[in-house]
Amino acid sequence: MTDPLFGLGRREIAPGAVHLPGWLGPERQRRLADACVRWARGPVPARHTRLLSGHRMSARTVCLGWHWQPYRYSRTADDVDGGTVAPLPEWLAELGRAALAEAYQDPTVGYRPDTALINFYDADARMGMHQDNDERAPDPVVSVSLGDSCVFRFGNTEHRSRPYTDVTLASGDVFVFGGESRLAYHGVPRILPGTSPDPALPAGRINITLRVTGL
Repeated sequence: MTDPLFGLGRREIAPGAVHLPGWLGPERQRRLADACVRWARGPVPARHTRLLSGHRMSARTVCLGWHWQPYRYSRTADDVDGGTVAPLPEWLAELGRAALAEAYQDPTVGYRPDTALINFYDADARMGMHQDNDERAPDPVVSVSLGDSCVFRFGNTEHRSRPYTDVTLASGDVFVFGGESRLAYHGVPRILPGTSPDPALPAGRINITLRVTGL
């Protein structure tokens, strides 16, 4: 699934947390971005999720396989229109398995993601520090970036403050976190507008996170 002409190596940010810069080449980026745009139209459209605090997330989200809302998963989007979410395609799960195998340097790694959260960021969108802890399974999260670069803040498992590491994620990059880092706090404090390498990609940043719900 990876293109060796564009992969730029492997960087371990923390135990179990690995950055794969340039893992997806331009053509795969375009195909994946086109699919994300289609999914954002429905059957359940992308929406600004409202948290239990009443705060509305600045990024728009659409889900595959299972629908996420704070702090649970369901097959229907009860906080949108009650519709059934689109299935997670096997080719996208396979992409996640290939990325995880490369990140952990283990070609035999087993990974069966059953949901994807796709976030659409405009130039002003942000994501506060949070844990991905609504899943019942301990499997890693595989995150793919498309379009504009962002500052990705990867922290510790205890709290939202320091220590943390800021990583620039560019289009085609993959970031995996599991094991000791599975419940690390992380967020996106800043989008870097105008940094997309390809005018054929949609404006802004698209982020796909593959997960195993354990449901």
